[in-house]
Amino acid sequence: MSKTDRNGILIFIGILIIGCVGIYLVNTYSKPKDIFQLDKKAQDRMNVLLDSLKKEQNKPYVPKIYPFNPNFITDEKSYRLEMKPAEYDKLKAYREADQWINSVEDFQKVTGVSQTWLNKYSKYFKFPDWVIEQQARERENRRSQPSELSYTAKKDLNKVEADDLTEISGIGSVLSQRILRYRNKIGGFRGDSQLKDIYGLKAELEAKILAKMTVKSGNEIPRININKASVIELADVPYFDYELAREINTFIKLRGGIESFEELSKIQDFKAYQIPQLKLYLKLKENE
Repeated sequence: MSKTDRNGILIFIGILIIGCVGIYLVNTYSKPKDIFQLDKKAQDRMNVLLDSLKKEQNKPYVPKIYPFNPNFITDEKSYRLEMKPAEYDKLKAYREADQWINSVEDFQKVTGVSQTWLNKYSKYFKFPDWVIEQQARERENRRSQPSELSYTAKKDLNKVEADDLTEISGIGSVLSQRILRYRNKIGGFRGDSQLKDIYGLKAELEAKILAKMTVKSGNEIPRININKASVIELADVPYFDYELAREINTFIKLRGGIESFEELSKIQDFKAYQIPQLKLYLKLKENE
């Protein structure tokens, strides 16, 4: 070999030795850190995370409840809602009768669930929009109802004049005169229920009148025992003409007396809806 060849071989061997030493040093001092040799803050964070995961895992499963219409609670849903079987049976019977629950109060009244149950689950009740709108209207109507005066502060319906009546919102001169004419026709009111006999007087107007007025005089006249009354006495009742009075008298005699006014409903011309007003003039027994 020439001197040049020997020098080349020596240089090559030197390079190999340096390369091997370099590889050894790299493998020795560049190993990745052990995952468990993290700094203390990282370990603390990991422990907190593990603890929270364990707590979540140990929590009992609570099913999510979505809004629902209580009219359509099924047997399975009643079990999940912790309803007692007897409570669900009442709800089922109510619905089978084609009746509907439209409020939380209705639901408790029908089923008899406890207030504790109601506080827990009624917040999920969802009624149809038309029901909610109707309830809002009813609340508004209640707020708009006139405040009722005490009995002492109210005016006597048998003594008020047209001017007194027209002070009430919704009652004009025509309606006020109609009320006064009817009062004169029957010889004075004997009870507040007789306002129902006046044509064109709506329920809301009747409520407004009775909030400020009531019958105080004229109701002291003794009532007649219908089982002993003559045809003439019955004909004096504003709700009977002579023919109807005669039919009632005959009906009572044939039956040997009646025990309730509802029995008179079997007479063709008798108006059962006037029974509350008839009780202002008639009675069934002497000691009533």
